[in-house]
Amino acid sequence: MILLSIIPWNFYGGKGMPGPGYYWIGKEEEDEVLDVIRSHYLFRYGDEKDPNFKKKVYTLEGEISKKFGCRYALSVTSGTAALIVALTAAKIGPGDEVIVPGYTFIASMSSVIACGAVPVLAEVDDSLTLDPADVEKRITPKTKAILAVHMLGNPCDMDRLSALAKKHKLLLIEDSAQSFGGMYKGKYLGTLGLLGIYSFNFFKTINAGDGGMVVTDDEELFKTAFSFHDQGHLPHRAGVEVGNRSIIGWNFRMNELTAAFLLAQFRRLDKLKDGLTRVKSRYKKQLGGIEGLKFRKLNDPGECATLLTVLLPTADIAEKVCAELGTKPISHSGWHVYNNMEQILGKKQLTPGPPFQSKEFPTNVEYSKGMLPVTDDLLSRAVNISIGVIDAGLGSAFGVNPLSSDDEIDKKAETFIKTVRKYL
Repeated sequence: MILLSIIPWNFYGGKGMPGPGYYWIGKEEEDEVLDVIRSHYLFRYGDEKDPNFKKKVYTLEGEISKKFGCRYALSVTSGTAALIVALTAAKIGPGDEVIVPGYTFIASMSSVIACGAVPVLAEVDDSLTLDPADVEKRITPKTKAILAVHMLGNPCDMDRLSALAKKHKLLLIEDSAQSFGGMYKGKYLGTLGLLGIYSFNFFKTINAGDGGMVVTDDEELFKTAFSFHDQGHLPHRAGVEVGNRSIIGWNFRMNELTAAFLLAQFRRLDKLKDGLTRVKSRYKKQLGGIEGLKFRKLNDPGECATLLTVLLPTADIAEKVCAELGTKPISHSGWHVYNNMEQILGKKQLTPGPPFQSKEFPTNVEYSKGMLPVTDDLLSRAVNISIGVIDAGLGSAFGVNPLSSDDEIDKKAETFIKTVRKYL
């Protein structure tokens, strides 16, 4: 048996970015997956009276909803699928605007567009999550929701965003794709808003190559989400007669193999978080007291600890430090920074219709490079140090992982400190 945990990370040509769960892939995952293979039930649904049907998808949903303290959990194929399902369940569509940060994975924007709604880009603050003050400035009569993206494992300021949503009668939906297992004031991220979503992509906290989940406490939202994720079926395909489906849905069903793998990953979540917190705390302590170096603001100590992000005084210093260390400031990210998303900036919609090619639902929302100067400044000075992910653009050369020894952490921190001090 070959365990992925002993395969070098550069099997993607040095561009791979496996998430923390990668380090523990082993016998538990193998046993869970073989359990499904031997059952011959690979589909989400099966004969519930047959003991061979292992119900891995149902089990995953039940275990996550119980641990996270939410009433409902729905497994889907990806984080992007989870966003589309959540937004659709909330009845976000043509004519609506959804406020999203300019620093996020593109799916936060493209999922809004997939629903026919318009993403309105807002500034982030020094936590690199939505700036509530800027969010309020961007609210219009068309605004229907705020998408709170807990970026790089750090919670948004949910108290202020919740107050804004309540004040302006908006929906608050959480994009916790990068923050599975993180907490805010004692509650799991994803469970504080009307709906929340998670991603189980290979790059995330726990992963199965791909996968996603929608969580909510609202029964009607859950029913709509479930029906939409499976071609309109509710509660599931078994026994549903033609003509009884209330909506047109898509196919976003998770399969038993994916759920089985995720069960093994999920059951060691606390161990994983403890490892990340231990490593990050030690690395961060080593960097304390360096004049001119600041840490990004954490809105709650329950953050995921997958990355240690520092802010340097100027973009020029950040560029020089990164060049010497073999990485780049966050502003260079082609996946997460609005300036680098040419398909969003150019409104490159494939087919006619809302949100950008509709006479019935016109919009004056525009996108351009430099439209978020505060975000641009912060990201140009921000440098990531890898704690639980492995990527050249996220400081892996001087980063560590959840299994790193104290000696390894100290040596990597020393390398970073020596380089930074040359330019401060």
